Amino acid sequence: MNTSTLTLAKNKTDNSKKIKGSEAVLKCLIAEGVETIFGYPGGAIMPIYDSLYHYQNKLNHILTRHEQGAVHAAQGMARVTRKTGVCFATSGPGATNLITGIADAQIDSTPLVCITGQVPSHLLGTDAFQETDVIGISMPVTKWNYQVTRAEEIPFAIARAFYIANTGRPGPVLIDITKDAQITEFDFEYDKCEKIRSYHPYPELRSGDLKAAANLINKSKKPYILLGQGVQLSGAEKELIQFAEKTGIPMASTLMGLSGVPVDHPLYVGYLGMHGNYGANIKTNECDVLIAIGMRFDDRVTGDLKKYAKQAKVIHIEIDPSEIDKNVKTTIAINADAKQALTGLIPLVNSARYAEWIEEFRVCDVIEHNKVIDAETHPVSGQIKMAEVISKISALTFGEAVVVTDVGQHQMVANRYYQFQNSLSCITSGGLGTMGFALPAAMGAKVGQPSRDVIAIIGDGGFQMTIQELGTIKQNDLAVKILVLNNNFLGMVRQWQQLFFDKRYSFTELDNPDFQLITKGYGISAQKVSERINLDQAIHDWLSCEGPALLEVVVDQEENVFPMVPSGASVSDIRLD
Repeated sequence: MNTSTLTLAKNKTDNSKKIKGSEAVLKCLIAEGVETIFGYPGGAIMPIYDSLYHYQNKLNHILTRHEQGAVHAAQGMARVTRKTGVCFATSGPGATNLITGIADAQIDSTPLVCITGQVPSHLLGTDAFQETDVIGISMPVTKWNYQVTRAEEIPFAIARAFYIANTGRPGPVLIDITKDAQITEFDFEYDKCEKIRSYHPYPELRSGDLKAAANLINKSKKPYILLGQGVQLSGAEKELIQFAEKTGIPMASTLMGLSGVPVDHPLYVGYLGMHGNYGANIKTNECDVLIAIGMRFDDRVTGDLKKYAKQAKVIHIEIDPSEIDKNVKTTIAINADAKQALTGLIPLVNSARYAEWIEEFRVCDVIEHNKVIDAETHPVSGQIKMAEVISKISALTFGEAVVVTDVGQHQMVANRYYQFQNSLSCITSGGLGTMGFALPAAMGAKVGQPSRDVIAIIGDGGFQMTIQELGTIKQNDLAVKILVLNNNFLGMVRQWQQLFFDKRYSFTELDNPDFQLITKGYGISAQKVSERINLDQAIHDWLSCEGPALLEVVVDQEENVFPMVPSGASVSDIRLD
């Protein structure tokens, strides 16, 4: 037998080597370029964890303190890297504890592959110990899910999971693997998935749609760009700026679109939504052409749909065809990836300037500054304001940190006043509004971008929902800076109770623990400030601290966030006080 024959024989033997399903899972992940997994072990997924013991030099596993922490951490990592986040959980309660994060990822278009263990296949449907129908439970909140009952299915399922999760409009995928499939040996081979029949993640861009849109834009007098998260998901930030600068069209961002363009760009006019900027909201009902890019016209952006942009012709660039005409009727729909569509539009649009139209936004900025911003960011008396804290942090970090917010008043304030300069920097729970999101998501963001400053901004209510993840942060020495804005209230609910329920503060006041004591109990540096005179030094010390650190700031209990579009009202009815 010659050398080439020996080589072929050796390769054949290697390729046909039998391995257990549990090891196959790990080999599949490595083949997909996965470096970090967030998870929590248990009985039904124990074979995978046993195999993971031998792969610690190839896969970094981070043990969270709760499965919800694992899925939110995977989200945070995915959001700052555009890669697919991965998490593990066991069957039953382990799997169900992932559901909130999976639902959050689904509505916010975050690519995840969640792998759960399951009882042996012969026990499916018997109500065995820690058995739940996670496929049935997760079906409404996943982009795709699949139950593996035979080891041979593992490469098939995982290859398709990664392809589906991070193509087209990204989203979460769940793979449920029975215990017997994990321990059975089979001949392992892995081929990445590059195509699935009947699944077309990237619609064909039609030149006629681009020409029609360009014609409309070129004839417009008051055009307006609304940018959503789709711009960042497609990596279209440069194309968007090139398009805007050529056409001279002002740009506003949705909550999820924040950081898609630097906030100090001369064509950027603000943040849309219930607590967005005054001009950015009211001018939606005054433009003549509305160009929506990678956004889905969420109700927090549109307010009363019956009164939303009725004067405007709407161009909607959106990769998900189900979002087109769902809420707002379009004049021209471009069902395509944002980067591809903008690249096609740029040569078709005319160079233009809309100085008078942009000046209308700047007049609104002055009104908002005089009525709201100056008083919030530079108060001369009273308790510390949330806005002044965020403004100081923004200045000290030059707007370059990754800011991960929880849900509530602090979320709106942080996203209003942090001056984002870099893409993939605003990480928040948008569509689902999940309290408890920020702390674990910040962990994942720090793992994904270890060289960047990562700041978790959290209210006292949301902090207590996932406070146990301080243990994960300490064990893995993740230098996350944690800001807790403490008003001893569920602040956003309290604001609504004050404004719309005659100050009936029904079960929104919190009797909080000593956050410093708890944080120090985990071995993490912590300090508290309640007086304005001490605020600057406290922020400086906190940001300068080596490793993770917590800063608790006691803020005005009855501070409200304005501007505000009341629920169900028109964006033109935005309140400044």
